[in-house]
Amino acid sequence: MALFAMLFAVMIVLAQAASWSAGRPPECVGTLAAAGNVWERAKSPEVRQYCDWIASASSKLAGSSTMALAALEAARRANSALPGHAAPRALEGRALAALGKFDEAREALEDARKRDPRSLDSPLALLAWARVQARTGHADRAMDGYRALLPLASALAGTERSAATIEAGLVALGRGPAVLDDAIGALEESLRVAQDETEAVAALGLALALDRRAQPEEARALLADRVRGEPRSALALAAARDLLAVAPNEGRAMLALGLEATDARAALAAWQDYIAGAPTGPWVEHARDHVAALRGQRPARLAPGPGPR
Repeated sequence: MALFAMLFAVMIVLAQAASWSAGRPPECVGTLAAAGNVWERAKSPEVRQYCDWIASASSKLAGSSTMALAALEAARRANSALPGHAAPRALEGRALAALGKFDEAREALEDARKRDPRSLDSPLALLAWARVQARTGHADRAMDGYRALLPLASALAGTERSAATIEAGLVALGRGPAVLDDAIGALEESLRVAQDETEAVAALGLALALDRRAQPEEARALLADRVRGEPRSALALAAARDLLAVAPNEGRAMLALGLEATDARAALAAWQDYIAGAPTGPWVEHARDHVAALRGQRPARLAPGPGPR
């Protein structure tokens, strides 16, 4: 009997973990996880109502971003119907992130994680967690989130998968030499799956990473092959601005590198903006090397063109 009880407990834990990975809280799954007292609770009207609101919030978040406000309301109704569970707070955090309320989203997602660490195990929840950490200035925690997400990214839709890999690479890009290989790996994958409007972001990010790894020829070839047209225009697109919001200063360095071959004066200004944004950052000397090259004081890493006039 003791062995059977132990095995039954293990099966319940596995069922609960599977339910979270599928985006469903264990209190709403009619499997082993709903056995015993949970099964009895599932017969009650408040639990049925709670699970209906959870399903409503989840389906709205899977749709267009215009449904985020309705998803937020559904998540809050679920929390009112059956307080104390993690799922409503996780859904609330995702909805707030979709609405651009990143500080509130971070608070809700952290509360969900405290209630049940598994509540952020689904790819969409991990993406929201990593994104709000990055956008609220918690780059180390964002890195942890993206590292956990990337092995699961194939489960995301195409646009979200592309965004996840690019954002992961951009966040790693700003963390210094120790994670440069991580940045390159994520950005190489992002370039493989990038959508039309995000291809230039992935290419510029990867070129910057290669240049920082002392591979300027590879960086130059990549820029020539994959960045078409004016980099300022490419990085000004709404999709690009959304991606760069996780590491805005890296966007200045990417722009500077992209401009060197055609507009050295603008490239110099962009490198100076980058240095001003992170005067003690891990890549400031790399940026100063480019400034010196553009001023004719050192050999250029990438051929910069005619130089400032």
